[in-house]
Amino acid sequence: MTYDSPSSTVRVEIAVAVVEQEGKFLIGLRPADVALAGLWEFPGGKVETGETAADAAVRECLEEAGLTVRITGAYPETEHDYRHARVRLHFFACVPVEQTRPLPTRFRWVNAAELKGYEFPPANGALLKLLGQRNKA
Repeated sequence: MTYDSPSSTVRVEIAVAVVEQEGKFLIGLRPADVALAGLWEFPGGKVETGETAADAAVRECLEEAGLTVRITGAYPETEHDYRHARVRLHFFACVPVEQTRPLPTRFRWVNAAELKGYEFPPANGALLKLLGQRNKA
């Protein structure tokens, strides 16, 4: 775990949909008005009260990308302390089921090998390394 002197001691639970289709992953550019703006991310967000992390990952993907997904597995969770928050990320392997509206322009599909060319928040480091190793096989 990395420590960046977070301003809050509250741990925020974040669910992430790692959507893969034909060797490509869905990533999006974080908007200018949020923490870690300008970095790339997989669709996801806060787990709401009474919601499981898996349900949150599916909901967030639909809300952000207009994409209904099915969870096929999970990647290792990770914790990270940022200045703005302490987070625990729950990563779920997903496949697309239905695109309910056009994909927003901030999202794109990229090959696994291309992921290393995008700057993600530090908490994604272990996942990106794992995805890179898996796709070298």
